[in-house]
Amino acid sequence: MNISVIGTGYVGLVTGTCFAESGNQVLCVDNNPEKLALLKSGQVPIYEPGLEDLFGRNIKEGRLNFSSSLQEAIDFADIIFYCLPTPPKEDGSADLKYVLEVAKETGKLLKTYKIIVNKSTVPVGTTELVKNAISENTTVEFDVVSNPEFLREGTAVPDFLKPERIVVGTKSEKVIKAMIDLYGPFVQDEDQIIFMDERSSEMTKYASNSFLATKISFINEVANLCQQVGANIDLVAKGMGPDSRIGNKFLDAGIGYGGSCFPKDVSALHKIALDNNYNFKILEAVMDVNENQKKILVEKIVAYYGTDLSNHKFAIWGLAFKPNTDDIREAAALTIIDLLLKHGAQITAYDPEAIAPFKKFTDYKIDYVESQYDALENADALLVLTEWGEFQSPDFTRIKSLLKKPVIFDGRNVYPLEKMRELGFYYESVGRNIVK
Repeated sequence: MNISVIGTGYVGLVTGTCFAESGNQVLCVDNNPEKLALLKSGQVPIYEPGLEDLFGRNIKEGRLNFSSSLQEAIDFADIIFYCLPTPPKEDGSADLKYVLEVAKETGKLLKTYKIIVNKSTVPVGTTELVKNAISENTTVEFDVVSNPEFLREGTAVPDFLKPERIVVGTKSEKVIKAMIDLYGPFVQDEDQIIFMDERSSEMTKYASNSFLATKISFINEVANLCQQVGANIDLVAKGMGPDSRIGNKFLDAGIGYGGSCFPKDVSALHKIALDNNYNFKILEAVMDVNENQKKILVEKIVAYYGTDLSNHKFAIWGLAFKPNTDDIREAAALTIIDLLLKHGAQITAYDPEAIAPFKKFTDYKIDYVESQYDALENADALLVLTEWGEFQSPDFTRIKSLLKKPVIFDGRNVYPLEKMRELGFYYESVGRNIVK
């Protein structure tokens, strides 16, 4: 098939590359000249494991191309994917201006029948809004489909190539056949492609992410209680996970969720509820717990050193909201660094991939270094904020030699308590006993 992808952000670039990998001809469109120049030169502007190899191969094979022309994309494609940003407004609702602007222009440029697929995360009812925006500007036949993405940053390529499920919102038999043909190479069984009405499809994305966010906030609340009663959250989660009704995923206690999806989608679903006169109490609690959880490590540091941290320097390992991505959106590191600086602390930070975006999007007066051990030089304590693989088994002897004292505050529960005790560290984590 000929496929156009409008928007080459995180979702658009993965979507376009993976469709090209299955043999389709793909044209990706973006209005950012600098990004287009990078893409056309064969460079991937985001960090996502496995993407660079697929990207390079499909450019070389001529299946993946780029343009700034929406007209070219519409003329070229059988199916057009909208992979456009829907950033949160101040009230928590999703901003649809980019989606609706492109829909309006699509209507003006449409010459023959096309299938328009909305892969952006959008509020319930957006399919109708897109249809209206297009139809106001054309008399040409078209269909609009809801097809939300379920890509996890850090595993987006395997998530796309081997999905657990594909959700499609449409009532058109023509579209159903086209989507089965398009997604057939990615599924073992057609039952993995779940067809439903458009509004249910749009709600499925928000409900899925909000449920996972709820699971994270719940286990963090349990972890905080474990700290009070002397229980170990690792063991509690281990005891919960084998129950098939619960499952063992998203039971890792820590300093809260972040990224581009969970915070935005939970806020958006909460706003949808308010707009429809429904008080979604669980989501209010989920958001409150998550914001408080980001502060918990600073509370532990202040309890240990006092409120005045002007004579203290802290080494931070991890700035991204999770490992295997350079995404810092809603990362716990943002809140933690901000609070530490307000207490007067000095900070030296390291992250394998997220230093550049952190520098670009913040104005924090902190030092950045090129290795995890450089960050430790003359620091009072190490703070682990992202559980990158290279932090899992560090040289603890070297850590002790570089820190002023062997003190670690671990926001991701990376290290075993007994090991920290044997090595002689003062070690505070989340939902577990303090090692002294």
